[in-house]
Amino acid sequence: MPMEHGRRQGVVAIECVAGGSRAEEWGPGSSETVQTGDVVEELLIGVGGRGGPAAHAAPFKGGRAAVQRLLHLAYKRGDTSVEVRVRRPAHAQQLVATSGELLPSAAAGAATTTTARMQACIVPQEAAVGGGGAMMAVVGRSRQYVLRSIRDPNYAVGFVDRMESECIAIRGSRSSRVVCALSKAQLQDGYVAYPWEKKMREALPIPNSSSFLSMLVLPTALDRAASRYNSVEDTLARANAWILSSQSSGVPISFLNVQTEALLTKISGETASATVNSGSLADLPNLANASLYGFEDYHGVDIGVVKAVRVWYTAAAGEMPVEITLEAGDTKLGFAISRTEEGFIYISSVMEDDSGFLAPSTRSGLRDLYREAKRASKLLVISRVSGQKVLPWMVSTSGAIRCFDTVSLSQKLSLHRHALRPILLHLLMWEGKSADAPARPHEPRLPPQPAPYPEFAASLMRQDSFGGGGGGGGELRRQGSYDVELVRQDSFGVELVRQDSFACTEQPPVRRGDLQGRDTAGDTSFRFHNFSLPNNWV
Repeated sequence: MPMEHGRRQGVVAIECVAGGSRAEEWGPGSSETVQTGDVVEELLIGVGGRGGPAAHAAPFKGGRAAVQRLLHLAYKRGDTSVEVRVRRPAHAQQLVATSGELLPSAAAGAATTTTARMQACIVPQEAAVGGGGAMMAVVGRSRQYVLRSIRDPNYAVGFVDRMESECIAIRGSRSSRVVCALSKAQLQDGYVAYPWEKKMREALPIPNSSSFLSMLVLPTALDRAASRYNSVEDTLARANAWILSSQSSGVPISFLNVQTEALLTKISGETASATVNSGSLADLPNLANASLYGFEDYHGVDIGVVKAVRVWYTAAAGEMPVEITLEAGDTKLGFAISRTEEGFIYISSVMEDDSGFLAPSTRSGLRDLYREAKRASKLLVISRVSGQKVLPWMVSTSGAIRCFDTVSLSQKLSLHRHALRPILLHLLMWEGKSADAPARPHEPRLPPQPAPYPEFAASLMRQDSFGGGGGGGGELRRQGSYDVELVRQDSFGVELVRQDSFACTEQPPVRRGDLQGRDTAGDTSFRFHNFSLPNNWV
């Protein structure tokens, strides 16, 4: 029974440890590469060397361990170039089980074999399969080596001890091997380097700064101790009211998304006893609408989780950069700034040129943008100053909006003028006004046709700038082409008194109803709540 003896003989076989990216095993070129179940016939180590390759032919005394010793010595010498030659059955053979061994049936004829070869290099197994692989048992504690294909570096094979009958079974029908390979195939993931700094400079409209804008709304505290808070539904309603009020006041923004955001804090005493406990899964239904819930950590410290709401929005048509260049003869920038109730800072007025003097706001095109915003019933909102965002970003538990101070911003802009340093502003654009085209310097053009004002605006224009009209935050109804829009009186009303930023002027007397209390938004106190109008000029 020489045939049966050959089938029982132990051989060194190929075992795939890292799948290739070309799937050649199942294609027409499958005979050109070694595959799982192939029997190793010869190893040529040191291919391309001066003395020629060292040939090691089967049978290998010691099996796989002997092959590993050969690879180890070659790797230490630096002879990592290898050619492996194998043989495999050309056709599937009918096998029957005999005494626990798979043997060819009587109907099967002599096995016709084919050969294949692969050019490869010797690498440690952990380098080929990413730390380890479990396809082959590690012999002792010695390093194991595999062969990585030169043609496809993702394809790597190792060596195992098998009976030749097992190799024939593995090399059985093509369909069964494909199904087996499919069941074992796994998708691999990893990390690849990415040029973040370059992409942030080149891909973003504003280098190194995102166009995603957000407002974080904290739940409102129900008592001074801040131990109880309104529900998540109330916080969502506040966030919704803020975004809608901003849009109705003329701020050109578009809503993107809303999400709840968990903020961790340490709680104790009355706050800990008033919070909803989340100690077990049974407490989860009670947390659905709770703005504050707590749990204990391993040290017994009470941890509170505050559910805030973050509103994501963006400019309706992007942000337009406007660079204001300054000259030695400039005595003022030529525009005034104000702040909406929602915390947005905007250009409330611009200076009209007189005596042939072109203000910096005119030279930069800011005056023309202001006129276009006026015709579109939009506010010319400043989103960034010198790259720094000046938009509102948080609502405290007391309900106050944390935003930027117009007084300090006016002072900074005036310092730019005195230092003759250019000012880079970014303005929120509205639909119909593209932010891609930068603001052009002043060019002679026909004056724009203003939209019709209400009849009572004529009497308002005849009034004194600071008398009889109340605060500057009133609203006028303006008839548009399709609907009625709300516009701000201080945006489209009388031009404000032009005044040097550093001139010491007498402040107008405080009338009853004007608020000059401290703005305690968050932890920062602003100088005034409603600023006097002349101080907004820069």
